[in-house]
Amino acid sequence: MSQPSKQSALEALLFMSGEPIAFVRLAELLEIDIETIRVEIAGLKHRYLESDTSGLFLIEHNGRVEMVTKPALNSVVEAFTKSILQDALSKAALEVLSIVAYRAPIARAEIEAIRGVNCSYTLRALLIRGLIDRQGNPEDARGYVYRPTTTFLEHLGLSTITDLPEFSSLSIDERMHVVEAIKKGGRLEPEANPTV
Repeated sequence: MSQPSKQSALEALLFMSGEPIAFVRLAELLEIDIETIRVEIAGLKHRYLESDTSGLFLIEHNGRVEMVTKPALNSVVEAFTKSILQDALSKAALEVLSIVAYRAPIARAEIEAIRGVNCSYTLRALLIRGLIDRQGNPEDARGYVYRPTTTFLEHLGLSTITDLPEFSSLSIDERMHVVEAIKKGGRLEPEANPTV
């Protein structure tokens, strides 16, 4: 198989991210300079604008870029969003929501280390439902941390997050050591019976 182009590699990273990525981070990941990243983003943006067969669009703001759907498809996306809001939460969404509730503030990479799978779509669905929110990560300006919202508490009839069952023990559970290992750059050994 031939080596992927810089533009296709960039497209894959933007798709997998599900949130804005800094140009600097993209340059690091693709091992190219910022100016080349700017050129590749411009090329990808032009390709999306000129194509009638793509539903994608790029937004650039404050040195970050994000892949989104084209404004012309808002009605289709809105219908899909409404269906997400009306459907019951999936098992994956419940797992992610539990991790965020007990371990907030928590970064996406930490959630994914605990679950062992990519959580971009699930986090987006929970954000759309208003059950979690995100804010800049104080430890890494390139990313976000996630927290449960007051809407989440309202749905559960809780007055505070510490009213969750076994909050004091689960929020510091040693089985969640993976989060600390990631922060320190250590290797993770899979648990025999991982739990959320």
